[in-house]
Amino acid sequence: MMTAPVVELHGVSKAFGPVQALSDVSLRLVPGQVNCLAGENGAGKSTLIRVLTGALRRDSGSYEIDGHPVTAPTPASVRAAGVQAVYQELSLLPHLSVAENLFMGRLPARTGIIARNQLETRARKALDEVGLTELSPHAIVERLPAATRQLVEIAKVLTADSVKVIVFDEPTTALTEAESERLLQHILRLRERGIAMLYVTHRLEEMFEIGDWVTVLRDGGLSEAGPISGYDEDRLITAMVGREISSLYPETHRHAGTPALRVRGLRRFDRSPSIDLHVGEGEILGIGGLLGAGRSGLLLSIFGAAPIVAGEVEVRGKSVKPSGPRTMMTAGVGLLTEDRKVLGLLPELSIRENVTIASLRSGSRRGLLPGREQTEEADRLLDSLRLRAGSYDQPVSTLSGGNQQKVLLARWLLTKPKVLMFDEPTKGIDVGAKGELYNVIGDLAGDGLGIIVVSSYLPELLGLADRILVLRDGAIAGELPGTATEEDVLRLASGAGGTDLPDGALPDGELQSGENESQDGGEVPAPRSATPPKPDDSGEVSRDA
Repeated sequence: MMTAPVVELHGVSKAFGPVQALSDVSLRLVPGQVNCLAGENGAGKSTLIRVLTGALRRDSGSYEIDGHPVTAPTPASVRAAGVQAVYQELSLLPHLSVAENLFMGRLPARTGIIARNQLETRARKALDEVGLTELSPHAIVERLPAATRQLVEIAKVLTADSVKVIVFDEPTTALTEAESERLLQHILRLRERGIAMLYVTHRLEEMFEIGDWVTVLRDGGLSEAGPISGYDEDRLITAMVGREISSLYPETHRHAGTPALRVRGLRRFDRSPSIDLHVGEGEILGIGGLLGAGRSGLLLSIFGAAPIVAGEVEVRGKSVKPSGPRTMMTAGVGLLTEDRKVLGLLPELSIRENVTIASLRSGSRRGLLPGREQTEEADRLLDSLRLRAGSYDQPVSTLSGGNQQKVLLARWLLTKPKVLMFDEPTKGIDVGAKGELYNVIGDLAGDGLGIIVVSSYLPELLGLADRILVLRDGAIAGELPGTATEEDVLRLASGAGGTDLPDGALPDGELQSGENESQDGGEVPAPRSATPPKPDDSGEVSRDA
């Protein structure tokens, strides 16, 4: 910290009406150092980043770049000064090529005509630098997987004329384990080049892998700051949430009841494998798999949001045709999607309106919108979920990621569901909010709901689930008990080995084509109850694109 900082914020405060988002926060970004910004959702991380990049004007405090005061920063002036950012929400233009996106506003040209050969050469160099050696500069961005788009965004930032500081805001959220590791190694190379970096992530293991310094925010204020070598995970979590978290996952023994949901012979496409699964009342069923295994698509098909060519669905013994989301909602099935901002929330509506919108039909009387009773019930649900908001009338877009997930959960709980499906429930959520959500999921199972959880994070999958189905190439590769290890899941997901399955596991492919249920009418053996393992922040599996 003896090196002069490239960027320094001192005593910065920012309020939105009565809500104090930042209060007297200081930050130093030093050349050749990775400063990890930690904190719960709502702690003020996003506000601090927006102040740093010129998207927000601070109410008070000082801002310096290379020792020179910055009085009225704008995004353009801050970028010109060398402060670049890689956001979780990408800035790429989907209908243009990769090369055009990389150099938008700086396209090489001669006499007003784009120099295509020069553009391709420069784009090839930029893509190679982030490991995208097989990606064509001519590829259209909207046709790329989410993980590839994230790496293109990073390559775009690195092509800037001046790069002194890079802010990484949750850069590995959409990346596979291998891609994440490649990105982290690239960040270490950038550190060797003397670039200062602010790294924001909810994955604690990433902070300890690449971080030099950690700045912890809590409730809009500076909680702690210091060399990351002086922290372990327990101390860092305590600094973030203000309390000790002994176990993230609910320590309960659940016993599956009669099937809350049963799927037989479900085929998403003409030549796709047949899927059979069931989840009992009071049971948490985990679904794992590698990139492109079809986990998210399976949930969308069960929910009626994606078409199927064959299959039967039963909800508590009653046959339901998954012809659309409304039909499945009426039957008692809810789905919290992975991309809550695009597929879940209505950002311009209020928190309360987002909660009640799925229950308008059942709550309306004589064509009128639901009245006070439903509104009061929605407020009670939000209170029970400990939603952090100044008012339930404020736009849902003003909430942090963890609180937005609570809004979606309250929406489905208001519909009185029998089955709830969670697709990446803790994506972009801090460790404190994760613990709260895990407890809620455990309580819902304890109340008799059937719960299905899709997760790329193996400790989460193993910590929550009583039973795990592993998908591979759109088919069920096998079933594991909740006591399985990360290696067991990876072995089935990748098709490696094929031997030495743990006690209670079903052989590879045994659940395919309905062999256990449809041919002889027999039931799949009920899984044995398992105590969730202690939390472990390692071993992540790739997310579906």
